Amino acid sequence: MRTTFDLSPLYRSTVGFDRLLDMLDQVNRVEPMTNWPPYNIEKTGDDQYRITMAVAGFSPDEIELVQQETTLFVNGQKHPEPEGVQVLHRGIATRAFKQTFNLADHVKVTGASLENGLLTIELKREVPEALKPHRIEIVSGTGAKALSQDNQPQQIEHEPQQPSKAA
Repeated sequence: MRTTFDLSPLYRSTVGFDRLLDMLDQVNRVEPMTNWPPYNIEKTGDDQYRITMAVAGFSPDEIELVQQETTLFVNGQKHPEPEGVQVLHRGIATRAFKQTFNLADHVKVTGASLENGLLTIELKREVPEALKPHRIEIVSGTGAKALSQDNQPQQIEHEPQQPSKAA
């Protein structure tokens, strides 16, 4: 039994959360779960991840990895069997597969390898400097200075105002 939620009130009262709401809405859609090929997702560091997929029988040229914005597509398609080969028993699955992974913002694929039937995809979150927090200097009076973006704590200096003389 599935319960669906109407997220339209959230769209009306929030700004900038469109992607998050779209992901929540996507979870409600009934789509067949793909459990082939089996895979693991591991966190290997603060900003590093690894996806390991069991793709026995596939060679690197039969697997395609494509990252499009925040989506990673993994497709596998076996080449046809050579002519003249008769398979008496097929125990190794060679069916085609498509797997899609939704990645967080700024997560990029840094490498992929295929060894011993395991496809390993390395991922890293790389937040651009422009999006990291930066300290803004506060100035007083008309002596405006440029904003500082060096991400280092700075001392905020306050100049005492001179008492004005009444005429």
